[in-house]
Amino acid sequence: TSKCLLMKAEVMGSKSGRREKPKDAFEDTDGLYDPECENTGVFKAKQCNGTTCWCVNTAGVRRTDKHDADLKCDKLVRTMRIMIEIKHAERNTPLNAESLNKFFRETITNRYLLDGRYISSVVYEKPLITIDLKQNSSEKTLGDVDIADVAYYLEKDVKGDSIFHNNRLNISVDNEMVRMEKTVVYYLDEIPPEFSMKSLAPGLIAVIVVIIVAVVAGIVVLVLTRRRKGKYVKAEVKEMNEMHRGLNS
Repeated sequence: TSKCLLMKAEVMGSKSGRREKPKDAFEDTDGLYDPECENTGVFKAKQCNGTTCWCVNTAGVRRTDKHDADLKCDKLVRTMRIMIEIKHAERNTPLNAESLNKFFRETITNRYLLDGRYISSVVYEKPLITIDLKQNSSEKTLGDVDIADVAYYLEKDVKGDSIFHNNRLNISVDNEMVRMEKTVVYYLDEIPPEFSMKSLAPGLIAVIVVIIVAVVAGIVVLVLTRRRKGKYVKAEVKEMNEMHRGLNS
């Protein structure tokens, strides 16, 4: 089942009609909302909540600022790469990277039915497990499962909120149950998102400001250093000329 239809079902089954975003979400600043889906199950490029509208990618994640109902979303932009970063609970020894790789590849292909060629890599650097999924528009065929759907299923499974209510995912590596603590999902679209500076997180803006201040400070120091050096050179030349005149007299 597509992510769009799953989200719609979740909203219909919730009392509030909308839930707060997961605390670990990244870039998906809206969390669960009641989406508009095409007949094929994919997200409509334009999503609205009353008179407020925005454009989304194939993962249903907002990729523009929010505007009024006149907003134009020409097409549904494809999310061509999704990186899922999972942090396991603290442990004395690292997990076996090869066994971990095998577990997630088999889970993704067998449980979520994604063709293995779309699994770019499964990298383990204690305590982080990074699963990289890639699927360009030119590569995806009509019958292929979408990586956005897979990421949604996997994120739910890891967080203990499985869509498979009678078949929860047990993460076991070398016959040892592994407890996960945090999941972050990164989205990369075929066309860059269109956010204005005002929509950036305060922390990111602060970092940008610090970088700009540092660059300006560096330029000022460089200019002052060159000026001082220039004055020193001029003074040295002046003293040399005076010495020459003294010797000639």
